[in-house]
Amino acid sequence: MSAAAPPTSGPDLGPSGEYHAPAQGDGVATRPAIDAIEPITDRWLRVFVQSPAMNRIVQVQVMLSADRERPRPTLYLLDGRGAPERESSWTERGHAVEFFADKSVNVVLATGGPANLYADWQRSDPVLGTSKWETFLTRELPPLIDARFDGNGRSAIEGVSMGGEAAMMLAVRNPGLYRAVAAHSGCYTVASGAGQAQARAIVETYGGNADNMFGPPGDPDWLAHDVMSHAEALRGTAIYLSSGSGLPGEHDVTDQNDLTDTVTVGGPLEAGAYVCTVALVDRLSRLQIPATVNLRPTGTHSWPYWADELTRSWPTIAHALHTDN
Repeated sequence: MSAAAPPTSGPDLGPSGEYHAPAQGDGVATRPAIDAIEPITDRWLRVFVQSPAMNRIVQVQVMLSADRERPRPTLYLLDGRGAPERESSWTERGHAVEFFADKSVNVVLATGGPANLYADWQRSDPVLGTSKWETFLTRELPPLIDARFDGNGRSAIEGVSMGGEAAMMLAVRNPGLYRAVAAHSGCYTVASGAGQAQARAIVETYGGNADNMFGPPGDPDWLAHDVMSHAEALRGTAIYLSSGSGLPGEHDVTDQNDLTDTVTVGGPLEAGAYVCTVALVDRLSRLQIPATVNLRPTGTHSWPYWADELTRSWPTIAHALHTDN
């Protein structure tokens, strides 16, 4: 994706061509709308969307399809717990720009929103703010993306870690919206016990209060977001699941990784995700819902493995989206 000069005109762009989004609550429209577009390259864009649900302008990034001659499907990529505000870890660390350079699909990357599970929270959080990500991602954003970037109405969703959990959650809660869902190194139960504890831990690592998300323990909203309990809703959706075992693997022996973090922290995290993934695979098997599964004997909770899984999951996603590359 080659570099492109910034536009030189337009009411939403400054003299340098860079768009500065208004602060939260500043003049957000009553209907979702694309407020401005800022090019990173000729096919990689920052898109600023007015979200009534979030009560602010939300940035996403769009990588345009290599095939510009016909309508194309859309793949939504969700980040992990850290969810950087201005970029996506999929482009920074997941090699998504290079991988999708020749693919016939629009790719939408969520940016920002750390530690929120991409869910609609019951109430605003004093630290994490307003989170209505499910409404934004499933209702407000898709019609705008399809209309502006020639989408054909077919979509899929994929995520890692927190984003993997959220991708499955959104697919379960919105049956038929996605032709395919891919989730890497996530956990898929939040109703009670260890599953709810891990979801609360995600929120708490960024200073949020998970009671503001789905209520106190025992609130029905936790069960309503539990993938394991509602796995039947995945029937008819193409599914790809992956996790490593947590043991050091091929990407944990290079100078490019901080081995202290990837092994001593990422190892146990991935071991937990492995248990969660096996549980969901078993649940789908008992329901006779097919899934493509890659349970690796090694691998920690880190981006080099997820970059590999982007490539491995693509055939499942591409087939469901009816795109040939």
